[in-house]
Amino acid sequence: VECLTLAQIMISLSVGSSPALGSALTARSLDGLAWHSGAHRLSPHSSAGADRTVPLPVGGLSYIQGLTRQRLINKTVGQCLEAIAQRVPDREALVVPQENIRLTFAQLKEEVDKAASGLLSIGLRKGDRLGMWGPNSYAWVLMQLATAQAGIILVSVNPAYQAMELEYALKKVGCKAVTFPKQFKTQQYYNILKQICPELEKAQPGALKSQRLPDLTTVISVDDPLPGTLLLGEVVAAGSTEQHLARLRYTQQFLSCHDPINIQFTSGTTGSPKGATLSHYNIVNNSNMIGDRLRLHLKTSEELRIILPSPLYHCLGSVGGTMVSLMYGATLILPCPTFDGKKALEAISKERGTILYGTPTMFVDILNQPDFSSYDISSMCGGVIAGSPAPPELIRAIIDKLNMKELVVAYGTTENSPVTFMNFAEDTVEQKAESVGRIMPHTEERAGTVALSSRQLNSRSLPSCLRCVYAKPHCLFQGQPGWPQRGARAQRFFLHNIAVMDNQGFCKIVGRSKDMIIRGGENIYPAELEDFFHTHPQVQEVQVVGVKDDRMGEEICACIRLKKGEKTTAEEIKAFCKGKISHFKIPRYVVFVTNYPLTVSGKIQKFKLRQQMEQHLNL
Repeated sequence: VECLTLAQIMISLSVGSSPALGSALTARSLDGLAWHSGAHRLSPHSSAGADRTVPLPVGGLSYIQGLTRQRLINKTVGQCLEAIAQRVPDREALVVPQENIRLTFAQLKEEVDKAASGLLSIGLRKGDRLGMWGPNSYAWVLMQLATAQAGIILVSVNPAYQAMELEYALKKVGCKAVTFPKQFKTQQYYNILKQICPELEKAQPGALKSQRLPDLTTVISVDDPLPGTLLLGEVVAAGSTEQHLARLRYTQQFLSCHDPINIQFTSGTTGSPKGATLSHYNIVNNSNMIGDRLRLHLKTSEELRIILPSPLYHCLGSVGGTMVSLMYGATLILPCPTFDGKKALEAISKERGTILYGTPTMFVDILNQPDFSSYDISSMCGGVIAGSPAPPELIRAIIDKLNMKELVVAYGTTENSPVTFMNFAEDTVEQKAESVGRIMPHTEERAGTVALSSRQLNSRSLPSCLRCVYAKPHCLFQGQPGWPQRGARAQRFFLHNIAVMDNQGFCKIVGRSKDMIIRGGENIYPAELEDFFHTHPQVQEVQVVGVKDDRMGEEICACIRLKKGEKTTAEEIKAFCKGKISHFKIPRYVVFVTNYPLTVSGKIQKFKLRQQMEQHLNL
């Protein structure tokens, strides 16, 4: 029997248990079970084209499966772009105010084709990896769609990465190309890359040979001509020739919706970033279902204006934003390169935004803008909140103060493309405030025992069992770079959250296992930071925990034991971090300790340490 030491999702169902059914029902029989008798019909005014029925948990078992009546889409991203450009060619597709960009779907399709053709013209081929490293911009969206159009795999690189983190990401997935602006604010992208790739400055553009990054041959600058780089505008211009466009059309004949399209980095339980590989099929279908829950198919063009302050390197931005707009013909508006609450409000007012995305922290900042009441938000009707747990009071405030009656809460993981639970727009305020919604179509959740071989399911009467969540293949990622037999391995992907589900199928996340910190929507794993702090010459031992924070949800607290006779300050520790790790990973709190709370066996009790730090810091 294979033990699932990683499968630590604990779900208790508040429905009547059924031991007889539990003993007789196997995973195989559950897969083929008809759900019509246990379904719950939503409001009768829903459109006939959209399935507003949701299933209920089965008997007393910790199992639920989304309906499968909705057909899955067997199209590539490029085919979806082609379809929407033909259907609404003159509708605005992309607006980037800070860059004076305003493109229709027909214009966007033309630019994407030229960029995709240009990437092929400089030697990139289907299956090659291109890293996009930078804040939200027109270039980010262009590269997202152009790589998909050419069969190149886009690697989403966190724009805050420093040299060590960048080197790890590019080497982990074997990036052949990387694209970035020269700088943004204090982040000097070109100079950071030179730290790990000194050969760049004297390299022939497109023919880089790097000792530390052996796969990297092509560096593309978004804005300024820099030594050793190609300029993005020149790449796009090169792709406009008929010869290169013909090569693109030839390449597209061999693309499949099941091809990989995107590698997104998400930290794993060991603390090292993991790259989740997503396919066209994954993100096309997940974005289509997100839009359906938002009722976008019922809206006019004036009502389809999405304000996206969320980062594009996250799934919420690239799938929930770019792809949803592509699937439903919505106008995507990027109000700012990185989140700015004031800029988001300005975009809502000036661009008549109707749908707003964000993490709880973003919404807190927007609502707390000192001149909030001066903005015209009358066009707003809904949006998506995701990324970290949202307090019920915040959900109610968003719906009330931002006029977002159709706000939905979404929950999922990058590995699930990303959404597995989501509200319907027509759910009540209480249902949105107290849950992350209900299971998505073609998605399956099982709360099983620790025995994989038997695939047994637990009755809700069994407390605190180790359980796992499975997702149907339409949204389940293809594995991680370097995994053998990725398809089979990916089927054993587990979430690590403690959740409660009621008898209507509403899921509430009440906690999470392991020690992951979610700071303003960013996933931070203490093990990664602990490894880094151990490189400090004065540090003997360190434990990193998350402590509560009203604005960010959690803040990072580093509890450090210094070597005997050593002295330093919190400010010096923070200064040691700058330029070596991303700014959002630098602890807000540094506390020097002499010991840690331990179990009888000598293991550190992080939950007690967290409690001690919150008391010490008067949080």
